[in-house]
Amino acid sequence: MTQQPILEVRGVTKSFGSIHALRGVDFRLLPGEIHALAGENGAGKSTLMNIIDGILQPTGGEILWQGRPVRIASPTAAQALGIGFVHQEIALCPDVSVAENIFMAATNISRSPLMDYRALERRAAEILSQICAIDPRRLAGDLPIAEQQLVEIAKALTLDCKVLILDEPTAALSQREAEALFRIMRRLADRGIAIIYISHRMAEIFDNCDRVTVFRDGQYITTMNIPEITPDDVVKAMVGRVIDDLYPPKASPGSIGRDTVLEVRNLTDRRRFHDVSFRLRKGEILGIGGLIGAGRSEIVRGICRLEGAVEGEVSLNGHPLALRDYSDSIRAGLVYLSEDRKGDGVFLDMAIAANVSALDIDRVANAAGIISDADERAQAEALGRKLNLKYGCLSDPVASLSGGNQQKVAIAKMLAVGPKVIFLDEPTRGVDVGAKAEIHRILRDLAGKGTGIVVISSEMPELIGLCDRVIVVCEGRISGEVEGPEMTEENIMQLASAALPRGQVA
Repeated sequence: MTQQPILEVRGVTKSFGSIHALRGVDFRLLPGEIHALAGENGAGKSTLMNIIDGILQPTGGEILWQGRPVRIASPTAAQALGIGFVHQEIALCPDVSVAENIFMAATNISRSPLMDYRALERRAAEILSQICAIDPRRLAGDLPIAEQQLVEIAKALTLDCKVLILDEPTAALSQREAEALFRIMRRLADRGIAIIYISHRMAEIFDNCDRVTVFRDGQYITTMNIPEITPDDVVKAMVGRVIDDLYPPKASPGSIGRDTVLEVRNLTDRRRFHDVSFRLRKGEILGIGGLIGAGRSEIVRGICRLEGAVEGEVSLNGHPLALRDYSDSIRAGLVYLSEDRKGDGVFLDMAIAANVSALDIDRVANAAGIISDADERAQAEALGRKLNLKYGCLSDPVASLSGGNQQKVAIAKMLAVGPKVIFLDEPTRGVDVGAKAEIHRILRDLAGKGTGIVVISSEMPELIGLCDRVIVVCEGRISGEVEGPEMTEENIMQLASAALPRGQVA
């Protein structure tokens, strides 16, 4: 690759007070290439992308656009150059339609006093048809996280980009939706559009990218051609060590008893899921698989009474539960960790210690109901040690932590109430490979000590590598289960798409 870069970064630094987020990094992007940017959370990837998009200004260094130095003063200036950015954090306007969100930038600069909503919806439908089937008339706020992510991608496709930045675009997507995105990426690259692809998923990088640049601790480490390397080379460059235990050893058959921790019978809400029945055995990690929109999250939220009234029975250790709302669920020992970490999992602007105690402040309050700062700190310190939480001070806001450590705070918040069963929805979404390995180890340790663990994941390798058994949801019903040698991607996908019914749930 000898052609002139469309975008080049030379010696860029960025400091936030005494914190050096970037230390003289270099980056070269060529026309028509799909260039992966890899690194652990906190490595500086998002900081550099925010500088390229004009959200942040560099402390030092320079940016060259088509060989000429430029100052990108704002996201509007970046768009004017031809830079499109699909952020990991979704930023749609929830109270307007999908179509209005997709064409919001064009609408803002339009001089027309009236809006042709039918034309807008028709054009939005054409864009969306490339990747998914979403009604452009729906309110964006009514969509699940995965579909909101697809709308963000559709927005970027409407821009006349020369460079497209995709930050963890498949974190909430099903395999089918991700494959549609990859086809679009390749078509864009064939037209000469350069793509920066940020992802922690090695399979996606190696299947779809041409080169990969690795950052570590705010510094440039290396750039490698994908055909010449292995995933282990990338991981080693990212973390500075070899990670060979992404998934801890599974429970031995003898360690999973016949005792049932949780039993769900005929759970129904008449709209999104029907006649759902399954058991969680002591000592096992149970996975829930299925396509986006199949009803996986809705089922779990229904169990915990986060989705209103449902019919059916839920029993814990053989005792039927009478649950009216999530407060009842918490008191009974059932807690839910949302897939939307920053929306529902943690309070970003609150202190770490306050987040950990948030589900049950009575545990750190005195008889008068006043929170004891000392007790709150002690609780957070104890759980922080258990989860290997990395932080500066417990009074720091959660927003100051990396994605992996934010997720650990969310898990600590669950553990603070002494749960009997934890439902985790996409527990490693948007966290780096090192943090994934730690979270997997934490979940296995919890299961081994008697806490019931149920994991919803869109990542097939995670379901297969972490879980002892997987039940699969298709169109709001459990279509079957797999375990042992039958726990393969092919079998899970067949059940998820109702292509081949297999077995019965326990």
